[in-house]
Amino acid sequence: MRPSGRAPDEMRPILIETGFTRHAEGSCLISFGDTKVLCTASVEERLPGWLRGKGEGWVTGEYSMLPRATHTRGSREAAKGRQSGRTQEIQRLIGRSLRAVTDLRKLGERQITLDCDVIQADGGTRTAAISGAWVALRLAVDKLMAEGAIASDPIIAKVAAVSCGICGGTPVLDLDYAEDSSADADANFVLIEGGQIAEVQATAEGATYDEEGLLRLLRLARIGCDRIFAAQDAAVK
Repeated sequence: MRPSGRAPDEMRPILIETGFTRHAEGSCLISFGDTKVLCTASVEERLPGWLRGKGEGWVTGEYSMLPRATHTRGSREAAKGRQSGRTQEIQRLIGRSLRAVTDLRKLGERQITLDCDVIQADGGTRTAAISGAWVALRLAVDKLMAEGAIASDPIIAKVAAVSCGICGGTPVLDLDYAEDSSADADANFVLIEGGQIAEVQATAEGATYDEEGLLRLLRLARIGCDRIFAAQDAAVK
């Protein structure tokens, strides 16, 4: 029995509340159980210098965690004057994941920044951030299309992410903190609707695992992402 009482292939409840902030071109509050992430998309009619004049845009991500998102207060990274390696790695992952489903030429010479701020953490913050960032991006692009700023839809497909792990010898889906902190192995899967894999981050923590173990985790991730895709679809409609 999992600490939460869930079945091995059971996700935590997924809730996506769109239009959560007033000023951003696209926004949502996404919840995977007790993990809650505010995702906003900001459109800027400018680009990094190295991209100017190439006829394409850019999608990037930023990630942060509020000081009391976890059991004990964490210091603000701004107060330290530098971002942690973990933060930088997650930001790059968010950017890569969203660019994997965006035709940057159709976006035109503009940048969309996806800010993912963790309000409450209970495992799976990066996967919730990616899944919510897609919703924020979708809403921002819809706004650009409604205004006539872009002629055709640059978003190719949905992208979602979910964590899986091996706990007590059993592959399980969507780890919460209690499982993530004690798992023998854990992995984050970023999947594109239709079956493509955008990225996999897999680590053996307490025990190694074989090819079949990895495939079992991938099968669980597909189950989880299908449920996230459905929640994303319902949110943007």
